[in-house]
Amino acid sequence: MARGMDLRIQRRLCSKPQEESQPQPRSRSTLRVPGHKPTDWEKRFLLWAGHFKKAEDIPETVSIETIRAAKTTLRVKFSYVMIALTILGCVIMVIRGKQAVKRHESLISINLEKKAQWREEAAQSTSAKP
Repeated sequence: MARGMDLRIQRRLCSKPQEESQPQPRSRSTLRVPGHKPTDWEKRFLLWAGHFKKAEDIPETVSIETIRAAKTTLRVKFSYVMIALTILGCVIMVIRGKQAVKRHESLISINLEKKAQWREEAAQSTSAKP
């Protein structure tokens, strides 16, 4: 290392000296309202997320952060439900596929049957025309 270089900072591509900056605390927006009157849906979200036990327990004004936390919790729960339903659907399709193999059904045989039926209908329609 070169002399006079700070041992804590090793910047190779930048020629500007790095200034010591203290992390700025996140300031709240001045437009933010301290209390928010929840709508009926937001009250349901708060109940479903488990923030309150009964609808009567929900205060008249709730912070926006509480509502956002409830919505985030519900998004996560909904994701878990969708994952479970996807796995369940995959298992059901595997079972139905194995049952179709036992009955000797396949997409190829079904498509060949449909095409044969269409050919017969086409032949009948051409022979019926004078």
